[in-house]
Amino acid sequence: MPVCLSTSVATAALAANAFTLGWTHSIERVRWEESWRVEGEVLVLEAVRVRGHGAGMEPPPGAVLQDGVWVWHPRTRHARLRLTRSEHTADYYWCDETGACRPMAAVLPSDGGVTELRPCTIADPAAPGPPR
Repeated sequence: MPVCLSTSVATAALAANAFTLGWTHSIERVRWEESWRVEGEVLVLEAVRVRGHGAGMEPPPGAVLQDGVWVWHPRTRHARLRLTRSEHTADYYWCDETGACRPMAAVLPSDGGVTELRPCTIADPAAPGPPR
């Protein structure tokens, strides 16, 4: 099932059953990764990996420290994700199921605001398609 990414000026659809979002915390400078799975009309947060901790980044109860990385499995369900992308911080990374990662800007350029991610279908009017 495709995942649609949308800003105020553009939309992109990526074929993805699963993906990982990665970024560096703007204050603590600590790497954060979230592994997501597409399940029907929702996104399921399968795992979170944080390479350290700091203010506002405390691992929750049940998190396990593995080789210097805190790992936990929320398995929460979300209809959509809203990612704030600012010119003042490093962008997110999009990693596909093969583990290949690229800056989010290579997938969908930022408009300096919010990028929304959600499951979509080819017939979805928000998904890109041929010009009408």
